[in-house]
Amino acid sequence: MPRKPSHTPESLADSALAQFWYGGYEATSMDILVKKTGVSRHGIYTDYGGKKALYLACFPRYHQHVVSPVLDPVTGSGDGMAAIVGYFGRLVEMAESIGLPGPGCFVVNASTEVAPHDPEVAAKVAEHNARLETAFSTALQREQSTRLPMPHRKALARTIMIFSNGLWTASRSTDKSETLREHAAVFLDLLEYRLK
Repeated sequence: MPRKPSHTPESLADSALAQFWYGGYEATSMDILVKKTGVSRHGIYTDYGGKKALYLACFPRYHQHVVSPVLDPVTGSGDGMAAIVGYFGRLVEMAESIGLPGPGCFVVNASTEVAPHDPEVAAKVAEHNARLETAFSTALQREQSTRLPMPHRKALARTIMIFSNGLWTASRSTDKSETLREHAAVFLDLLEYRLK
């Protein structure tokens, strides 16, 4: 009778995500993946065919575990600017729960380390950024307190996405969540001023 696997492809991707997120792609060897995930080389190759495919599988797992809990209320709340304010509060809380200084954003890390020379990873980064931008654009379209034309709101949504990625990056170099909250508060004040 064949032995039942000690892992699933999803649990393997979750374990690998933690390693790639904290350790980076290039510095993570197959030996490190075997050690950190507890899955043999054979198991990794059977499920994913190798390190690169396993890395790519980490993107949807990151979205499920980290991005969705913070971002989904932006589109689901029905609010405008209040939804964006809530998003940044949750983002800082997520960074706190992971620990500060932390690993930053898995996708932003990928955008600087791997995406510049890997089209598949670049596509994952673009997909992530588009998801953020769409959520922020949806919230800004619902904002009733502004006369700002829709094209300007869409441009602002892109700026919010860029700041969000930057705030995650800032979480890598501070041990104080108050610092992140101060950055967010200044940005939100500027955003609210622009929407007047």
